[in-house]
Amino acid sequence: MRGLAILLGFQLCGVGLHAVGVPLPGTVLGLILFTAGLFTGLIKLEWVENASSILLGNMLLFFAPIIVFSGAALAPLKGEWMAITASILVSLLAVMLTTGLVTHHLLEPKKCESPERCESDDE
Repeated sequence: MRGLAILLGFQLCGVGLHAVGVPLPGTVLGLILFTAGLFTGLIKLEWVENASSILLGNMLLFFAPIIVFSGAALAPLKGEWMAITASILVSLLAVMLTTGLVTHHLLEPKKCESPERCESDDE
């Protein structure tokens, strides 16, 4: 019970920080604070290990409502499947092309104007 109280306490602190204007989601802020607590030794892993194992073991239950909602939300999108598929494919190709070009440019061997200059750079 203590572990669950600690986890919920950090989430509540994160939500409170978000409410006062920190521009990150409260759950993310709570996770950052919790991680900092673990690294600094303020929170012992043994205190939250059992509660976190139970929560992780039942994680699928937390996603059930969004899965049901997604099924209901897909009905209006059925007529737009071609546009959605095309945009996904174009985006995928654009990201792959950009990544490939940038990687190729960064890994391209340096061209030397004179052999003496290149040999002195290696030393």
